[in-house]
Amino acid sequence: MGEIPYKIYLDENEMPTQWYNVRADMKKKPAPILNPQTLKPVTVDELSHVFCTELAKQELDDTTPYFDIPEEIKSFYKMYRPSPLVRAYFLEKKLGTPAHIYYKFEGNNTSGSHKLNSAIAQAYYAKKQGLKGVTTETGAGQWGTALSMACSYFDLDCQVYMVKVSYEQKPFRREVMRTYGAAVTPSPSMNTAIGRKINEEFPGTLGSLGCAISEAVEAAMSQDGYRYVLGSVLSQVLLHQSVIGLETKAALDKYGIKADTIIGCAGGGSNLGGLISPFAGEMLRGEACYDIIAVEPASCPSLTRGVYAYDYCDTGKVCPLAKMYTLGSGFMPSANHAGGLRYHGMSSVVSELYDQKLLRATSVEQTSVFEAAEMFARVEGILPAPESSHAIRVAIDEALKCKETGEAKNIVFGLTGTGYFDMFAYAKYNDGDMRDYIPTDEELQKSISKLPKVEMCV
Repeated sequence: MGEIPYKIYLDENEMPTQWYNVRADMKKKPAPILNPQTLKPVTVDELSHVFCTELAKQELDDTTPYFDIPEEIKSFYKMYRPSPLVRAYFLEKKLGTPAHIYYKFEGNNTSGSHKLNSAIAQAYYAKKQGLKGVTTETGAGQWGTALSMACSYFDLDCQVYMVKVSYEQKPFRREVMRTYGAAVTPSPSMNTAIGRKINEEFPGTLGSLGCAISEAVEAAMSQDGYRYVLGSVLSQVLLHQSVIGLETKAALDKYGIKADTIIGCAGGGSNLGGLISPFAGEMLRGEACYDIIAVEPASCPSLTRGVYAYDYCDTGKVCPLAKMYTLGSGFMPSANHAGGLRYHGMSSVVSELYDQKLLRATSVEQTSVFEAAEMFARVEGILPAPESSHAIRVAIDEALKCKETGEAKNIVFGLTGTGYFDMFAYAKYNDGDMRDYIPTDEELQKSISKLPKVEMCV
């Protein structure tokens, strides 16, 4: 079809009208999430005490392949979707590779990341249910930023518990949330019972996503008219984020391009799961084969060094238990780690796909991640988020392998957002102050050894 344009755009009429639920095509489903009190599969009624009822239904539905996207959400999506699939011609030239590199750019909205795809959906269902507001946690701040924007659109109160190390290192992300009307609290705080307990157990801790989740859930359950919402990990979030993969596949199909390698950064699984869902669906149905790579930080390596077991989704052990690749709910990532992706576990859907060997995983050190980020910024003109830069690192590595072998593979990766609020981390790298930290086996075993023993209760 001739030369591929630098940016492949879909028009509004080509935007997905349904979310795709990859669980429907999985013969072996992800294990059910469990009620922490009874250790039995949680019901919609039980989950509705924490989440909006419609979201609870989506969370537990593993048989419906497609969900219609409500008109109000589709209208909101049109502000920034469809997002472009970009051919990285300049990066290819810089590397001297025969590989064709494409990236799906999700940073072209005010929140600066893909997180808005699910934030607007969750805010919509909260408003439809007649709630006053929602509570949540945020790590690097992208989710909190997206949710504050979505809540402002629907006139909902938004309370964000931000991991303390990010709260201190990323003040501008915090201020964007406040600009949209959100209340932002560094976690662990002294505002909740679980926050006070965590501060007592881990004096001086700079927090984790597990801590912030516990505080946000407690805050939601202690206020009438509030529910908790989450930006990653959950199956409902991967469902909403499937718009990324659906658009990516439609753009590739438009020019007759078959992806060989698909790469995404992996923290809780929202970006990776959203990007790969339709491609994994093809693999599950026996229609195609892809090399899917999950890239995680070496300082928080749940897939590559964790165990596949039931674990609490939060440090305070108040949320349901999920079977996932986990480092243990008590694992605290090093404060030295600057690139987000700080969750102790991985999405149950991504975990099961990984366990079925439908994708592979690798971990990378943060100095090499920022090296790749700066190379990308200098040749492609976008300053990438540190999280996305994990995928950039491995995309570059895979392209260099093609240079050695002469293979002209089509490499696709997710560029989940921009890094303009992450300059503290870039400054550390540019000043030579950034250090790699890889937890020892002994450190990981300390938290893994405390996993709950619940397999027999299922």
